[in-house]
Amino acid sequence: MIVIQGAMQVEVATLVSRLSEVQCETVGGWTFWRGRLAGTPVVVSRTGMGMSNAAAATAIALERYAPAALINQGTAGGHDPQLRPNDLVLGTRVIHLGAFQSPFRDTGSGSDTLAWRPLDLMDRSESADFTMPVPMSFDADPDLLAAARAGADGYAAGRVVDGVIGSSDVWNNELDRIAHFHARYGTLVEEMEAASAAQVCGQYGVPFLCARVVSNNIVNASPHDVATAIACQDFVAALVARYRPAGPVPALLRPAAGKVETEQP
Repeated sequence: MIVIQGAMQVEVATLVSRLSEVQCETVGGWTFWRGRLAGTPVVVSRTGMGMSNAAAATAIALERYAPAALINQGTAGGHDPQLRPNDLVLGTRVIHLGAFQSPFRDTGSGSDTLAWRPLDLMDRSESADFTMPVPMSFDADPDLLAAARAGADGYAAGRVVDGVIGSSDVWNNELDRIAHFHARYGTLVEEMEAASAAQVCGQYGVPFLCARVVSNNIVNASPHDVATAIACQDFVAALVARYRPAGPVPALLRPAAGKVETEQP
């Protein structure tokens, strides 16, 4: 069983339409379609937008379905000026761009977000200072990443590149801030879910990969193209067919069966 996530309906509709033996389940406010994708057992999860939604949907999926792996996919905004819509980024790592500590500045001194220091939300020292030089980062599972790379030559919609994906509950349109993240932390794109999903997967020991297609790039004035979401789902569907988990994932808690609905994509 592999869980495939997308935040919005447009980011999961293509995958859901290809499922056989499909059953739609709603747990709380989160929707999951369970079925087979070209014979492979999968759960397609519509997480909703943002870090909290992604974390909750991930925890539910891991507890409920005990997957062998989880793939977070969808659209993203470009940070690298070389990237164009339909280019695809395989996240060698995802980093948390929404947890920072601002230095003290007195009244009337203004604000300088570029001086903020990343916070380590995994710190358990209970110290007053839990900043770190770079944001929290979560590496891709090497087997998932290798399976994704193996499909690069077959992706005709654009380029496939490795790189860092940044996540936060912020939609950045300030070019200086985007350039800062790109130069300092190496971000190629930004989105709003993957780091939370990766953090939860890390806590459970479940292999994780994020694959994101560039839907727009304010850095080079590339406008938003909603159809890019389809190309990403096509790529991930092919990835799922190639991927073979290295071994079983330890058993997780199974909650009681929840509400089952027949919602269509």
